[in-house]
This record gives sequence, structure tokens and C-alpha cells, in this order.
Amino acid sequence: MKTFLLPDLGEGLAESEIVEWHINVGDSVELDQVVLTVETAKAVVEVPAPYSGVVVSRHGEAGDVINIGALLLEIEEQPELVATGAVKAKQQDAATVVGNVSQTTHQVDVDDFWIGSTHNPSADELITALPSARLLAKKLGVELKTVSGTGPNGMITDNDIYAEARKQSPGTEVLKGARRTMVSTMSESHHNVAAVTITEEASLANWQANEDISGRLIRAVVYACQEEPALNAWFDAETMTRCVHSRVNIGIAVDSSHGLYVPVLKHAETFEDSDIRNWLNETVQGIRQRKIGRDSLQNATITLSNFGAIAGIFATPVVSPPQVAIVGAGRIIERVVMKDGNPVSVKVMPLSITFDHRACTGGEAARFTKKLVEHLQKAKS
Repeated sequence: MKTFLLPDLGEGLAESEIVEWHINVGDSVELDQVVLTVETAKAVVEVPAPYSGVVVSRHGEAGDVINIGALLLEIEEQPELVATGAVKAKQQDAATVVGNVSQTTHQVDVDDFWIGSTHNPSADELITALPSARLLAKKLGVELKTVSGTGPNGMITDNDIYAEARKQSPGTEVLKGARRTMVSTMSESHHNVAAVTITEEASLANWQANEDISGRLIRAVVYACQEEPALNAWFDAETMTRCVHSRVNIGIAVDSSHGLYVPVLKHAETFEDSDIRNWLNETVQGIRQRKIGRDSLQNATITLSNFGAIAGIFATPVVSPPQVAIVGAGRIIERVVMKDGNPVSVKVMPLSITFDHRACTGGEAARFTKKLVEHLQKAKS
């Protein structure tokens, strides 16, 4: 019988969230058959079986966050052993406190908790719990004696603590997937980027009634990047290097029930209007179904957030390193302006452009903004 541990899925990511199992205990699997889907900080990934056989045990459930090296499956390559019960006997003989922990991988020191001895420990010491679960319980104010462990021999795991916390404080949850990624990305930006935001308004007086707002914004960002490339760049503070890109890969911020995703429209300068709309529709659908690949979320050179589609006029969008700029579009509003000496009402789009002042000058950001507005105010060609 062979064990299958969560492999390194690339990008140096230590943990993943189980999205869905595609097999059950007792099923026969073939080499390279997809057995489960997980979501990393970068993308949703399908994980194949490393060998053929019968699934003897399955570890972890949908929603669990697991680390590289966590036990996922035990597969018996000799199906006849499963029928005779020999596998079960082998499992019982091999069972250990550490080896059968299913939800997450931990380095466990058995001296950190009592399983039973002549020490005559207190009631709290008799509770079997992972050291990390004990620490988590203290942080969340959970009494261990109220928790029912789901690990081997009733051992309490981190997931058991989170489950109990949700009962005591409804709404408490452990952040996963895209929401977990957002925490690290925004923290990095807050600590490392010298962020400055410049705001402006673009008059939409020349727009037609059926304009595709997202398409117009993408076109305008491409134009501004071509006219003022300094904001279409990556910056590395450690090496003090800046890479100004000739291609325009626009990350499009997409809000979903699973969290914030930023798929990338690569070589946006080569797309026609209809191609942009098709890409947007297909990408949003993929995000909703949690079927967006890693490649779709990589190598953005600048980001666009059309937050005004929901609410908000101006904002301070957050730059995602190594990028140096993000364009935010607010809710379209009406302004009264003077035309030929008479007050007239026109629709305007508020714009908020945040840039990393370590890599861009204020003049470069202002010129970029000017070109962005210039393109948005034109009649559609």
C-alpha cells in the first residue's frame, strides 16, 4: 500500500485549500486520474493520482487548509488485498498518533500533551490535542474541554477549534483561498510600497448609449501605458531595478463570493473590442466555477479595478508588487458644467490612480492620468 502526500504545486506555496474530492474510499483509480481539486494562493489546481489502485483511505474534507506533505490518500496497488481485509490489518499495525492526522500537517512532539501515564495529569492534560490546536484555542478563547476531536483517537485538530469558535461566535471563519491571498498581498503592499494616489475625472459626453465600460477602460489603460510607459512596469527594491514593459498585461480585479481574483489579460494591446468582451465573460465564468488556472493570474504589468460598478466615487486602490500602478474607476456620476455660457449636465467617470512613488515620478503619473482621460473622452472610433 502506498501513501500519497500533497505535492509542491509550484510557486513556493506552502498550503492549499481542498475544493472538491473526485473519488471516494473504495474507488479504483488510474495513474494520472484527477482525484481532487485544490486552491492555492495562485490558482485552482487539479491534482492527479501518482499511481493506480484502490483508495483505502482519504484524508481531509472540502474546505480544509492543508500543507505540502499532508497525507491525502492511501492507495493499495493490489486490489485483492482490499477484498481479503489484509489492508485494514496493515493500517492498524502501522497506525501512529502523528501519521494519521488528516486535516493538516504538523510537527508533533508527544511530550507536549498527555496520552496517559503514571503522572496522574489534570483533566486539561488528559485532553489529546495538537500543540498548534492548544495555542489556537487560547487565541480564540475556546475551552478545550468543550471540543470533540475528529483526529485519531479523538485528537483535537486546528479545524476542530475553528468549528467550535464558529459555534461560540457565529460568523467566525478561517480565511482560505483568494481571501487568504488577499491578506498577504495587501500586507506586503502596505509595508513595502510608497503609495500615492492621484484623482481625475473623465467626461463621457462623447460616449454612445451602449458603450462597454470595461472595454473602454481597458483600451484607455493600454493607450496610457503606450504614451507613458513608466507606470506599466515592475520594481524590485532589493536589486534597485525597474523593468518597463513594452507589452501591456492588465490585471482585472474581479469580486466574487470566494474573494478577490485578478486574472490577467495578456498582450491587451492586441485585442479587438469583441475579443476583450469575450475574454471578460469567459474569465468571470471560470472564477465563479473556481476553474481558473494559475497562468491566468500571473505576470500582470498594471491592474485595473472598476469598483464603481458596485459603488464608490474615488478610492485609494492598492498596488500589488512588483507592479507600480493600479487604475481605479469609480461610479459614473453627473456634473453640471458650463458650455457656451450655459449650464449643462454631463456624465463623468471618476478615476483614482495609485502609483509607487519609489519607481514613478509625480510627473509620470500625471502624464499617464492625462492620457487615460484623453482616451476615455474620445468618441468611439
